[in-house]
Amino acid sequence: MSDSLSHRLLRGDVRALARAISLIEDEAPEGAALIRTVFPHTGRAYLVGVTGPPGAGKSTLVDRLTEVMRGQGQTVGIIAVDPTSPFTGGAILGDRVRMQQHAGDAGVYIRSMATRGHLGGLARATSEVALLLDGSGRDVVLIETVGVGQDEVDVVRTADVSIVIVVPGAGDDVQALKAGIMEIADIYVVNKADREGAERTVATLETMLGLQRFEPDDWRPPILRTEAVTGRGVPELVQTIERFRAQMTAQKPARARARAAFRLRDMLGERLRRHIEQQVLQPGELEEYVTRIAERKQDPYSAVDEIVKRAVRQNHP
Repeated sequence: MSDSLSHRLLRGDVRALARAISLIEDEAPEGAALIRTVFPHTGRAYLVGVTGPPGAGKSTLVDRLTEVMRGQGQTVGIIAVDPTSPFTGGAILGDRVRMQQHAGDAGVYIRSMATRGHLGGLARATSEVALLLDGSGRDVVLIETVGVGQDEVDVVRTADVSIVIVVPGAGDDVQALKAGIMEIADIYVVNKADREGAERTVATLETMLGLQRFEPDDWRPPILRTEAVTGRGVPELVQTIERFRAQMTAQKPARARARAAFRLRDMLGERLRRHIEQQVLQPGELEEYVTRIAERKQDPYSAVDEIVKRAVRQNHP
C-alpha cells in the first residue's frame, strides 16, 4: 500500500475510503499500516450506535437520522452490520438497497459489513472502519448492529452513545432483553409508536429504569417515541443525542479509555489465536484436538493447557 492511499483518504477521497475499508475487512497486512497512519488524525467524529431486535426499524431510523443530520449540515458515515451470507461470506443485505435516498449524496457514505461469525452484534472490523470514516472527515458515524437480540453488547464498547430501539407489543421480549442490550442504553426509542401498546411499552421501560439507582448528576436514559417511516420524533432524537454528548463531555476520557482497553484485549486475543494456529500447531493438529474433545477423549481445559505450554516453550526454549 502506498502512502497516497492514506493521504487521499484523509482528504476525503471516497474511492480511497472504499479501498481502505476493503483492506481492513480482508485483514490484509496493508490494513494495519493504514490504521497506523490514519489513527493520529482521528477522534473528531461522534459515533452513534443503534441496536435492537429484528423488525424494530433500525435501518429506517438510521435513514431518518441521516436525513435530519444532513439537514443540519453534518457529514455522515453509516456502518450497517448484516448477517453473513453462507454462500459469499459477505453481507446479506446491500447498503444502497436499504437507504436509496442517500445513495447519491456525497455527504453520506454507507458501508454494509458482514459479521463473518463474530458475536456481539458487530463485525470484527467495525471499530477500524469507524476510524477510517472518522479520518475521512465524517462528522457523525452511525453504527447499526445486526439485529439478533440480547447479545448485541459490543456496540456500547464502540460507540459514544448507544440507542436501543424497542417496539410496541414486545411484551415478554422486553423482559428477555433486560439482561442484555436493555442495560446498555443511553437512550431508549419506542419506534412504531403509532401502534397499539406503545404507552404500555413506555411504561414497562419506565418501570425498569425505576429499579436502577441514579445519582443527581447521572444521565438518566430518556424514553423517546418515534415513527421512523414518517420521521415523527426523529428531530427530537437528534436533539437528545446532542444533549447526551454535551452532558457526557467530562466523561469522554473515561469512556475512550474503556473502549481502548476492550479493543486492545480483543486484538491481543485474536493475534495470539492466529499465532498459535499458524506458528505453534502443525497443519491439521487443531482439528485433532477438536476430534479428541468431541469424542470425550480429552477435556478442553487440558487441551488449552497443552497448547499454551507449547507456545510458551517455543518463545522461551
